[in-house]
Amino acid sequence: MDLSSLPKITKRAAKRVGRGYGSGKGGHTSGRGSKGQKARGKLPLTFEGTKVKKSLIKRLPLLRGKGRLKPWGKLRTPINLALLADWPAKTPVTTENLVKAGVIKEGQSVKILGEGDIKKALTVQAPISKNAAEKVTAAGGKIIENG
Repeated sequence: MDLSSLPKITKRAAKRVGRGYGSGKGGHTSGRGSKGQKARGKLPLTFEGTKVKKSLIKRLPLLRGKGRLKPWGKLRTPINLALLADWPAKTPVTTENLVKAGVIKEGQSVKILGEGDIKKALTVQAPISKNAAEKVTAAGGKIIENG
């Protein structure tokens, strides 16, 4: 093996601060300037000195008031029209009937979305998307608004 045939290594190792004079960053201040909080010990990542008014934390939006730690809204369980293809035509599609059929769990809210096709005329009494409503009415069904 010849030293000239070895590949060139272009990566340079990081300077190890405060590991003696021979390291290139050793002795006295070790590249941290002189005095002050940043020259000593551990510091939080968010430290910006004394500039409180312009600090990053002050610039971030803050949810104020009561209930700021609660979730923002109720999540609805999406149900596509393709799932309702086998739904009996005489039974209206309501949240209670969907719970009885075992499609959703008790206490969940639902929204019917328009993915898939439907051939039956269904009566829908649940929140429904615009696209799904058009498909249901095109198949001869009707939508009764209730939330």
